[in-house]
Amino acid sequence: MECVYDDLKIIFKHANSDLINLDKDLFETKVSERTLCGALMLHLHERLKQTIYSSYYVDVEYNRNRGGKLKTFVKTVQGPNFDIIKINCDLIVHSRGKCIEQDNLIAIEMKKSNRLKKDKNNDKERLKCLTKDSFDDVWSFDGKSLPEHVCRYIIGIYYEINYNKGQIELEYYYKGELESIEIMIF
Repeated sequence: MECVYDDLKIIFKHANSDLINLDKDLFETKVSERTLCGALMLHLHERLKQTIYSSYYVDVEYNRNRGGKLKTFVKTVQGPNFDIIKINCDLIVHSRGKCIEQDNLIAIEMKKSNRLKKDKNNDKERLKCLTKDSFDDVWSFDGKSLPEHVCRYIIGIYYEINYNKGQIELEYYYKGELESIEIMIF
């Protein structure tokens, strides 16, 4: 899995560089997180098309629908205190349930630097939970169904934009832990 993590991290870095270089005007005009996520989604989709992950989807604020029931079942994650948290990540790369063995690849949470520290910490905690292999140290993969709660994202990325400093702070999560931090200038 570590090799897949490295591959996905490189793909993300290229897509993010494309965003910074090709959509510089979005940073100059200080657009919303949602607009940046949409632009990043397009670049990530283009980069994925050229890889073995070309069958995966890039979705903004995706919610899981089962059995054609809109918003009846949403993606959830089990938090550190076993509380159930509805998730609606800013940007995800997944198979939309078509590849049960590895449905989830990348989860991205984006925030502006002036947001409340509590909101930022909630996003970081969510990424830790999303990248864990399981929540009770048991993975009951039966090859036929998705788990009740979302987990097993290969990589989680916390993306914080600081317009005043002209920089992006990136935190990479792997297997429920902070793996590395990187600062990019735009």
